[in-house]
Amino acid sequence: MLKIFKYLQKKDWLLIICSLIFIVTQVYLDLKLPDYMREVTVLVQTEGSKMSDVLLNGGYMILCAVGSMVAAMIVGFFAAKVAAGFSVRLRAMVFEKTMSFSMEEINGFSTPSLITRSTNDITQIQMLIAMGLQVVIKAPILAVWAILKIMGKSWQWTATTGIAVAILIVMLTILIFVAMPKFKVIQSLTDNLNRVSRENLSGIRVVHAYNAEKYQEAKFEKANDELTKTNLFTSRTMAIIMPTMGIIMSGMSLAIYWIGAYLINNASLPNRLSLFSDMVVFSSYAMQVIMAFMMLSFVFIMLPRASVSARRINEVLDTEATIMDGTEKEGKKDYSGEVEFRNVSFKYPDASDYILRNVSFTAHKGETVAFIGSTGSGKSTLLNLIPRYFDATEGEVLIDGLNVKNYQQEALRNKLGYVSQKAVLFSGTVSSNVAYGESRKSSAKDHAIKKAVEIAQGTEFVEKMENQYEASIAQGGTNISGGQKQRLSIARAVYRQPEIYIFDDSFSALDYKTDRTLRSVLKKETQDATTLIVAQRIGTIKDADRIVVLDDGEVVGIGTHHELLKNCEVYQEIAYSQLSKEELEIG
Repeated sequence: MLKIFKYLQKKDWLLIICSLIFIVTQVYLDLKLPDYMREVTVLVQTEGSKMSDVLLNGGYMILCAVGSMVAAMIVGFFAAKVAAGFSVRLRAMVFEKTMSFSMEEINGFSTPSLITRSTNDITQIQMLIAMGLQVVIKAPILAVWAILKIMGKSWQWTATTGIAVAILIVMLTILIFVAMPKFKVIQSLTDNLNRVSRENLSGIRVVHAYNAEKYQEAKFEKANDELTKTNLFTSRTMAIIMPTMGIIMSGMSLAIYWIGAYLINNASLPNRLSLFSDMVVFSSYAMQVIMAFMMLSFVFIMLPRASVSARRINEVLDTEATIMDGTEKEGKKDYSGEVEFRNVSFKYPDASDYILRNVSFTAHKGETVAFIGSTGSGKSTLLNLIPRYFDATEGEVLIDGLNVKNYQQEALRNKLGYVSQKAVLFSGTVSSNVAYGESRKSSAKDHAIKKAVEIAQGTEFVEKMENQYEASIAQGGTNISGGQKQRLSIARAVYRQPEIYIFDDSFSALDYKTDRTLRSVLKKETQDATTLIVAQRIGTIKDADRIVVLDDGEVVGIGTHHELLKNCEVYQEIAYSQLSKEELEIG
């Protein structure tokens, strides 16, 4: 838990020190009240006392109360400022760290868990700091100061207060040890609930299509019930604290007054007034001691869950990215636009089998190299090694004659125009999605967006939309078709005008006519760039300069469409399963 506080800045510590000063002031004023109460009690019981003296001490009591309230408000303001500032900074750090993760780390945490950690977990820390600064610092000072005030008044009263405090500490200790294991479970159950909710919402079309609403409701109900039951257990356990505290406080007050009545009854007449005033003051101080522990109990309620949250946040921040940044910004000029795989083998972390084995090929500037193979042959995995979503287990991947591991990741990815297997669009507009990552506004940018959409064969449907290029796009592109999403994703890559285009099965949702037209226009517009295409359809790749055939992670053929038809059995099987012999020969 304490480890998380290393991210507090100097200004935070300055505010904490200021809070400490005002807390001490507040405690002093709170503990000064009983002294004035004692004076008022003595004055009221003493004959000949002046009303002005009673009012003066009453005025001091009002000033102490108002001063304590003002100090408490200032402490609350400082605590809120520290807590809110810390949570903002912590959330930014978690997000920035997450952005540096490779797919290996992302998969290790899971997306729902990372969302929970950057929202719910950080909120738990924020609440603890906001409450803790006001209570954790104040409670010990108040308790110690109040105990010093009552020491020496009466050993009977002191013993009564000590017994009450001991019972309180034992009760809190038992409750914390009972509740702590459950608090550790709550956050993982929250992750699970987020996962089920996210899965249900993102797959809502499939859920409706298969009439699986009741099935999804049952899954959600199970996750929700588990979380609810665990929360109820911890809440009910912690709910015992307040009534028990009330019983302890009432019992202690009763014991003090009962002992006081006994002491006063047995005391001589001159000492009775002094004992009575001491009893009133002692009762107030004893209540302050119990109040201090009551305030700490609120923190103890929050502390177990916050400590679990802190551990989960630290797990993210302490995770070392497996893909480290290189130092180079540019490759070799003589190799501009060249992509080379040298004896590349790859297996996923903790996997026993290799996905790719000894893959070697070279794609030169201006060439189109396509990859084809059966499902699971490693096509997409191969392309994912180029932008370093994963690093090759063995061998080298070179861009412009330089190993991708030597590049700064930003510089490497600036060379690439990547279109993923699943078309990804973000909430915004057509323009913001095509020019993704670029915030400048200009007429040249608008022209470039229109040009990119035109090349991607998207002009017709975009200009039919309301507001055209400023038309709204929902998160994930759910308000447009799959083919339209693919065309906008392709337009995004074209807009960037990169050295290397990577199309990971990016034409699958297009009809044959649009596919052919798009590739024809794309070929003209990208003739100075290297193009890498993964496809399932022979028609999409048969015009490529070279085709790499993969089977079970190994290269079983490299050549043109016609060369592979003659000498590659795997390619022949794929080709003849899709097109007739006459169609293939015409191609």
